[in-house]
Amino acid sequence: MKTVGFSTLGCKVNTYESEYLEEQFKKRGYILKDYHTPCDIYVINTCTVTNQSDRKSRKMIRFCRKLNQDAIVIVMGCFVEANPSFEDGIDIRIGNREKTKVFELLETYEKTKEKQFLPIQKEKGHFEDMFLTSFLGRTRAFVKIQDGCENFCTYCIIPYVRGKCKSKDFETVVSEVYQLVQNGYKEIVLTGIHTGHYGVDISHSFAELLETLCKIKGLLRLRISSIEITELDDSFLAVLKKYPVIVDHLHIPLQAGCDRTLKRMGRKYDLAYFEEKLKKIREIRPQIAITTDVIVGFPGESEEDFEETIRTVSKFKFMKIHVFPFSLRKNTACEKLEGHLDESIKKQRARQLLLTSSKLERAYLEEFIGKEVEVLIETSKEGKSYGHTSNYMKVVLNEPLETNHIVSCLILSILENESILEAEKIKEVCEV
Repeated sequence: MKTVGFSTLGCKVNTYESEYLEEQFKKRGYILKDYHTPCDIYVINTCTVTNQSDRKSRKMIRFCRKLNQDAIVIVMGCFVEANPSFEDGIDIRIGNREKTKVFELLETYEKTKEKQFLPIQKEKGHFEDMFLTSFLGRTRAFVKIQDGCENFCTYCIIPYVRGKCKSKDFETVVSEVYQLVQNGYKEIVLTGIHTGHYGVDISHSFAELLETLCKIKGLLRLRISSIEITELDDSFLAVLKKYPVIVDHLHIPLQAGCDRTLKRMGRKYDLAYFEEKLKKIREIRPQIAITTDVIVGFPGESEEDFEETIRTVSKFKFMKIHVFPFSLRKNTACEKLEGHLDESIKKQRARQLLLTSSKLERAYLEEFIGKEVEVLIETSKEGKSYGHTSNYMKVVLNEPLETNHIVSCLILSILENESILEAEKIKEVCEV
């Protein structure tokens, strides 16, 4: 039996796609192995969102080739799309379209020993259907419902490598979530490149999809991987208010806490709009955790602009901030912008914003000390159990508990130097 090792870089969409392909390889009799070990075949699902992502993708290709010079190295995804001339160490190359053709290409390669490079297509076409019934080793399952982006923010390469927005068939999504719930998954995460744009190309809206999924018996938590502030319309807010199955956590990218920078980024909102939407969300869910992304060191960002960003994220009371130093991508509008900053300035600002994020996170966590929360137990080892709450706080309990069960806990404290809450079990939650 031939062995195959998967290396997945980047976003939850890639994680979903790799999980699907792993399942398909297993069905065909292949043995899955850790990609850190010698394998007959390596599948590398790449990322290109930053220059560092490109470096990681190239490094992974070299790493797998070095482990086994005779292996078949399959490289797919965004790095391939952004770097169509890169061929070193690759035997089979697939972009972001037709990843499911990997077996057809593999069969041809094994017969001919000739490299199989699918042509990179500017228009990515229809949604490539994948359907999962399990998510091995996880207590929450991802479901990819959408692909592509048409925002064309000035700094971002993703619309060029993922193409136009494409939605998964409505009934297929519902059926996939239903099947995963039937197979024991309590929490489902909806993911996409521009998740909240689901439905723009079909006759169903994102809010309609959410409402339908919330009615599936046995689904206890429905999580959205990320959503733009402009997609939190009245229909979405109505569903959020009506269905507690939607978790108390939203990840909403801000990208900059300064209107001048937002405009240069090509973002489609200003701070007043963002703040008003946050107010409406918190009127519905007062204790909701809202996390965000912020880019620091954007071209032309002055010290005053950055200081405004610090004030803004503190004012908006984000639970956590994912911080990204600006990374120039070729063929984006940012190439033409003036005022590119030194790397040392970007790193300094990133450190400062991360410190602010830590303070905000601790302040949010402290609100829950002495309160009762529900935790989905995900791992249990060395006499301790770990899991997350609906609002995505990580919790540890000092006793072994069965995984994939939800328990009610009393929060005791925050572990020193960690963003983990210590708790004691009160009771197991009746899962209806």
